[in-house]
Amino acid sequence: MEMEYIDLYTLQNSLKLGLEDLFPEKVWVRAEIASVSLKANGHCYMDLCQNGPDGMVARAKAVIWRSKYYALNQYFVAATGSSLQAGMSVLVRVQVTYSELYGLTLTVDDLDPQFTLGEQELEKRRTIAKLEAEGLLDKQKELVPAALPYALAVITARDAAGYGDFSRHLHGNEYGFAFRTDLFEATMQGPAAPESIVDALDRIESSGKAYDAVLILRGGGSVLDLTCFDDYGLCWRIANCPVPVYTAIGHDRDRHVADMVAHVSVKTPTALADEFIDCYMAEDERISAFGVRLRLAFLNKVNALSSRVDLLEARILAADPRTILKRGYILAADARGRVLKSADAASPGDSISLMFADGTLDCEVKGRR
Repeated sequence: MEMEYIDLYTLQNSLKLGLEDLFPEKVWVRAEIASVSLKANGHCYMDLCQNGPDGMVARAKAVIWRSKYYALNQYFVAATGSSLQAGMSVLVRVQVTYSELYGLTLTVDDLDPQFTLGEQELEKRRTIAKLEAEGLLDKQKELVPAALPYALAVITARDAAGYGDFSRHLHGNEYGFAFRTDLFEATMQGPAAPESIVDALDRIESSGKAYDAVLILRGGGSVLDLTCFDDYGLCWRIANCPVPVYTAIGHDRDRHVADMVAHVSVKTPTALADEFIDCYMAEDERISAFGVRLRLAFLNKVNALSSRVDLLEARILAADPRTILKRGYILAADARGRVLKSADAASPGDSISLMFADGTLDCEVKGRR
């Protein structure tokens, strides 16, 4: 008995006709970009996917033809500050096509950047709620920072402009304060950034060196470039770091979850350099104030002692026999120099001395009355 069959082309053509009948009009599709590649000819090819609790549940090829890509990309960048990248959630309008040779393809002719921004904001809120439920939002705030942070572990990209600004401002400070900074390189944007920064934190802890602070520097970027700092895994790791973590991601419009869980967050790497310089300035001012107080206390003590010496000198001068003699009194002494305090202390014939303010008379007692 012969088996019934159809050839591959017939099967593919049937699928093509069925899909085109099922989706005759363009349709909006929500998906995640698994990969994106811009070709030299100007066409942009993407793999769109959807993930479920146990992994990927759907995947399809998509393309933005050169005639559409430039305008769509400009529109997306203007709204989000970033080009289309892997890991983004997107809402795209597609025409479903099926080729007997290449299979299913979704041809993109429009997209909604506000949806992408909204999805990132929802994910950020979920991360905050989870960290708050675990009691991690304020865990770093409970750490006691070093009074004078000297040894600093810096997580950033070596060629990042923000890192250069930070280093110049910190090490070139006009007061001559000295710091030690050790660089732990990491990817600072995109899907690989959270894992890379977590790895840098692990390397810092396992380095065997005692650091006073861990610094995470970025130096600015688009809204979507910085969404990696809302990653739950990264923020969990920052919250549980045993060393105070300082963030300077470099943004003015928004505050990321990494900023919220950090010990201290400032807007720019330069402002973070000022944070540490200010610690030393405050201590320098405190020491100077102590110096002034010590000098004042010393002067006050000297003045008090000087006044006491003056008083003692006045008392001594007041009790000096010469002072008394200047008032017209006479001091009588016997031949041995002992002061005669009574007329009975001398007898007729004794030699005595009568001391005046301007000299002494040697006398002999003739009698006593």
